[in-house]
Amino acid sequence: MPYLSVGAENSGTIDLYYEDLGYGQPVVLIHGFPLSGAAWEKQVSALVASGHRVITYDRRGFGRSGQPSTGYDYDTFAIDLAELITVLDLRDVVLVGHSMGTGEVVRYLSAQGPDRISGAVLISPVPPYLLKSPDNPEGVDQSVFDQITQAIRDDRPAYLTTFLTDFYNLDQTLGKRISEEVVRSNWAVAVNASPIGTLACVPAWLTDFRHDLAAVTVPTLIIQGDADRILPIESTGKRLATMIANSDLVVIEGGSHGIPWTHADEINRELLAFIKG
Repeated sequence: MPYLSVGAENSGTIDLYYEDLGYGQPVVLIHGFPLSGAAWEKQVSALVASGHRVITYDRRGFGRSGQPSTGYDYDTFAIDLAELITVLDLRDVVLVGHSMGTGEVVRYLSAQGPDRISGAVLISPVPPYLLKSPDNPEGVDQSVFDQITQAIRDDRPAYLTTFLTDFYNLDQTLGKRISEEVVRSNWAVAVNASPIGTLACVPAWLTDFRHDLAAVTVPTLIIQGDADRILPIESTGKRLATMIANSDLVVIEGGSHGIPWTHADEINRELLAFIKG
């Protein structure tokens, strides 16, 4: 199992777990909160079968990566991604982010530039800016995020159950597009993540990416479900499509936030067509 060291805290290193499979043009898949690179199971097999080298990794604090007490901000997340791309000497890369992972894609392109990157795919995106403010009236009230923070502090495992219910729209998809076993597996991954990191991700969601978007000059595909309960499309995907010049928006009818699993066939079709085209 390969690991990449991205720093140290006291007597221990901060190591990122990653998987590097297949051959061909590299595709880097960046998972959403509170999961791990394993969440891309349905995409990895399709991409490898189509002749691509596929790299997944677990964000610091999550999955099999190290769980430091610091670094849960998008500047650090983007540096972690840059280190992975540099160490593996990846070029002509397609970056694919889901949910929280879309922030890494945008901040990486803003900070590092497009030299190694040929395209970007943003699925159920966090950008452009989630927090409601006088210059961002489409955002979400701070009180919503305060409630999430308190729920995590009070009972993190219970919060994760509620979160996954809305993540997958389980009242509509359970037993049809997703099984109870998959939900339990996701919960197990999430509950074993860093408690500190889980809590610290909430303020990271409120990062203002609006000034980063001009740096996103590579062809970009945005995919989002119109029934996304975690990041409503009106506040995120539809706005983002107007703010990234070279972008297209694909709306998945009835799609939940967790469309890489609940609508994997649609995601894979769009993803493969984008990379080919």
